[in-house]
Amino acid sequence: MNLIETLIGKLQNHPKRFVFTDGEDARVLQAARQIVTRQMGVPMLIGDRSRIKDKAAKLGIITKGIRIIEPERSSELDQFAQDLKALPKYADLSDEEARQSVLDPNVFATLMLKRKQANALIAGATDKASSALRPLFQIIGTQEGVKTASSLLVIEMEAKNVGLDGALFMGDCGVIPEPTEEQLADIAVTTASLAHHLTDARPKVAMLSYSTHGNPRHAPIAKIQAATKRAREKAAQWNLEADIEGDIQIDAALDRATAHVKGIEDSPVAGDANVLIFPDLNSGNIASKLIHILSGANKYGQIIMGLEQPAAEISRGATAHDILGAAAIVGCQAINHRLLFGR
Repeated sequence: MNLIETLIGKLQNHPKRFVFTDGEDARVLQAARQIVTRQMGVPMLIGDRSRIKDKAAKLGIITKGIRIIEPERSSELDQFAQDLKALPKYADLSDEEARQSVLDPNVFATLMLKRKQANALIAGATDKASSALRPLFQIIGTQEGVKTASSLLVIEMEAKNVGLDGALFMGDCGVIPEPTEEQLADIAVTTASLAHHLTDARPKVAMLSYSTHGNPRHAPIAKIQAATKRAREKAAQWNLEADIEGDIQIDAALDRATAHVKGIEDSPVAGDANVLIFPDLNSGNIASKLIHILSGANKYGQIIMGLEQPAAEISRGATAHDILGAAAIVGCQAINHRLLFGR
């Protein structure tokens, strides 16, 4: 059984409430129907009720079990407006400006998440990334010990000899263009933490570079090496048992024979990496899309890391299956690790 199917099974035992900001999108409707049919929890769609119902009818989708929320008709509107004004980024808004802001599906859904009326949020199916991400960063904020939110993609391949039975956790592929040493450490530890949470496996983290144990006189290599050291320190602070290696090239991280040739076969990460941390957004975004297109691998995310609560910002090119997979990940993120693994 692959990772997403395993996570769906976990949610059947511990169902969650999912809020979708793009409730009128056909792919979101299809994913929501699957959430109900597969007993993963309750999907809540933000949007116009009549348009959602009409689109569902045209698609032959039964809306029973799917909750539809219209912000302008919600009894929560005034309270949400006051909640928004209480936040530093929105403190200067008038009452009417706050009400208008709350009518934005991204803002309304994020306030539902903050008030714990939803366990996980999925946005971005029809919006630019910035529209979906901004409310999350301004309203939810980062978890303790994390200064910067980032993102990860889960790539799931047919080849089971790579990663965790074919699953690779890749960060950051969608948020921070030029991460600092400290940000790379945050990305590494939050990504590894989620990988462990979802799989119960030991994270083997590759801090990727164009070199393997290269010369630190070169600034890009020195940054990766410093970030690796900081990530190990942070993992210890979090009591996260993980192996973190860097700088390391992608071939040495994923192929044991190459790792042997390059003289790092003794590293627990070499040839066995399941978490890949890219040095910048260019490399992460390009690599993830290249793998997806050339191999046909499934791609789930972006999962927003470092937030206090689970959220995903999906691609506008995502399929209904991609959206369902992202929902399964953030839904299981909201389940206590001990419950996930029956301990």
